[in-house]
Amino acid sequence: MSTPTFTELGLPKTLVDALAEQGVTSPFPIQAATLPHSLAGRDVLGRGRTGSGKTYGFVLPVLTRLAAGPTRRRPGRPRALVLAPTRELATQIEASFLPLAKPLGLKVTTIFGGVSPNPQITRLRDGVDIVVACPGRLADHMRSGEAKLDNIEITVLDEADHMADLGFLPDVRRIMAETPERGQRLLFSATLDAGVDVLVKRFMHDPVTHSVDSAQSPVSTMKHHVLHLEETHRLPVLIDLTAAPGRTLVFTRTKHRAKQLTRKLMASGVPAVELHGNLGQTARTRNLEAFSSGAAKTLVATDIAARGIHVDDVTLVIHADPPVEHKAYLHRSGRTARAGASGTVVTLMTDAQVGDVRDLTRKAGIKPTTTQLGPGHPLLAELAPGERSFTASPRRPIVDTRPKKVSASGQAILGKGDEEEDRPAGRGRGNRTGRGRGPSAGGRGASGGRRGSSSEGRSRQPRAEGDRRGGAPAGQGRRAAETTGRREGAPKGGQARRGAAESQPRRASGAAKSQSSRNQSGGAPARRGGAAAFSSGTRAGGRRSR
Repeated sequence: MSTPTFTELGLPKTLVDALAEQGVTSPFPIQAATLPHSLAGRDVLGRGRTGSGKTYGFVLPVLTRLAAGPTRRRPGRPRALVLAPTRELATQIEASFLPLAKPLGLKVTTIFGGVSPNPQITRLRDGVDIVVACPGRLADHMRSGEAKLDNIEITVLDEADHMADLGFLPDVRRIMAETPERGQRLLFSATLDAGVDVLVKRFMHDPVTHSVDSAQSPVSTMKHHVLHLEETHRLPVLIDLTAAPGRTLVFTRTKHRAKQLTRKLMASGVPAVELHGNLGQTARTRNLEAFSSGAAKTLVATDIAARGIHVDDVTLVIHADPPVEHKAYLHRSGRTARAGASGTVVTLMTDAQVGDVRDLTRKAGIKPTTTQLGPGHPLLAELAPGERSFTASPRRPIVDTRPKKVSASGQAILGKGDEEEDRPAGRGRGNRTGRGRGPSAGGRGASGGRRGSSSEGRSRQPRAEGDRRGGAPAGQGRRAAETTGRREGAPKGGQARRGAAESQPRRASGAAKSQSSRNQSGGAPARRGGAAAFSSGTRAGGRRSR
């Protein structure tokens, strides 16, 4: 049976022509399955693995409905709402909407934390047709009266299972309750678990369910490999793989590890950028653009990049740290072999991780090829073919000489302020940016030192790192800055002279220790230093560098 065309499915000619200009001429299976019902106004529940084309599965019916309707946009009252769990996903959904919405005369905007709310308020007041939002910031605008949802005709929940995992359900339920009861609802997800089922029963009316494939469905164009290696060989193997031609996405367990590994790859001559929750939104956007454009061919990221990040031609995904659970493995791996393209997934595994990786792949329904190897093994050239290239390195990798801690099971013990990113949102410390730990230390927001709305700073609702403002509550920034100053030896009052005098021998001692380390190493090349550094960081569980 042949796949129907977009015209046969019922899309208007203007939209079909706009799709053709984007190089999209035929629907993916999930689009062909869901469009007949979503275009007819039915509630639709769509399940498909990452990279299966779910985004156009809701973008097209939203645009078709709004273009055909008699209603026009009003200030502060959008006509369609798309909820997404992370800023990056919201931005990419908007990018899918924009070239198709323009010929139809429809306006689209994004709403999420980490940036100033004022431009968002201005756009809402000017009137928009479609809002793509993260739940936390949208809830703020609703409380302030800037966004009213009583005019919403169609609501979409994208990556619904991820929103449930991140603790967004309370906000999502409140937002959905403000939309018209008889409005159309579309829900798309890679899995339909218990958290998603709560939303389905509460807000959807006789939905049509289409399960094109599940998250566990194997991708025939994706190859999985597990590299069993010694801890000291982890960085040299990573450098070898990432120095090959093509785009590589490397995943780590923690924000600090992502930053640490990026620095070590750069010091070894591999152009790399980082993506994690301790970065402000401007830096996150800039780094993602550098990766997309090819200015940096390696992106080192936490699980913030495991969903919704679509960059063409990612040929290799490397789990530098195996994830905690199988869903994270599947979504991380789904950044390659998208839309029928081929890709390779590599997991680095030490002796202490053999049992965990075996359980992980079994639950994910994956049967990887496992190879025990070290630097220079011929398989590395097969996994990442091509000539290795390096840029000039301005500095040597930093070696972490602090004591290492490893649990009885071989898992690294996380240092203070470096909690795992897959922890439920709102629990533990170190999950909120801009509190004197990240680049925006001193309580300044991720938007370059500007605090956002006070409601977000005071809110007790859970926030995922993809939808965090980064600003600390009023007054906390000053305290954090003062605390940071004291930690770094900034004296107060009459202690200034004594503090300055005492700092001199400490610096001299540090320099002597550094020189001693270099002498003992015998001037080892940068790569060997980097391997030791990353190995040390791994055993320390990603403790913060001082």
